[in-house]
Order: sequence, then structure tokens, then C-alpha cells
Amino acid sequence: MEITKIGNILLDKAIPSGYNRCMEPIFQDKSLDRLETDRNFDGGYPSEVVKAFRKRMQQIRAAPDERVFNSQRSLRFERLAGRRKHQYSMRLNDQWRLILELRGSGSDKKVAIIGIEDYH
Repeated sequence: MEITKIGNILLDKAIPSGYNRCMEPIFQDKSLDRLETDRNFDGGYPSEVVKAFRKRMQQIRAAPDERVFNSQRSLRFERLAGRRKHQYSMRLNDQWRLILELRGSGSDKKVAIIGIEDYH
């Protein structure tokens, strides 16, 4: 089995040549874009949530597709249910989740960053 490493993420399959090597995030809310890039902006979230969000964004940007999220159990990458079944959640900490949507297909797949939600 060939192992491919992207950043600190290990994949159990080689990435096909010509394949888009990373998923491009799209921010539904400009404040989430700012939360990732502006060190002085916290968006009203606790500092540990902001730190976890920025770490998750690095992982999202490094991933070739969502299979990487499924392979890392600690992310708790899960499809939501009901009228939100087109969305996914990813763990930031025990209380907070990052809400995502996957848009497009193949090498054109993008991750829409929808929001950060308090699950308690």
C-alpha cells in the first residue's frame, strides 16, 4: 500500500496525477473568513474555539477530498440529519462544531464553511 502525506495528514492511497491537491473553502459568512485570517478578530467565540477553527481550516485546505476527514476519527466528521442532510459537522471541541457543505464533484469539489454552532 502506498502512503501519501499532505501536511500532517496521511492518506492510504496515492493521489492521481493532475488531481486537485486541496479542497478550496468558500465562506458563507465573511466573518468566518476574517476569523481565519485576522489574528485580532475572535468573532465573539472563546479563544479555544477560534484556535480549533483555524487548525481545522488548515486541515481542510490541505485535504484532497472529504475522505481525509472520515479517516481521522477525532474530527467526528458526520452528515447531519433531516432538513440539514446536505450538511456535515466537524468537531472543534466537546461543545462546538464547524458546519460544512460539500459542493461540486471530483477535482472541482469545494467546501462551503457555513458556521460554527454550540451543540450544548
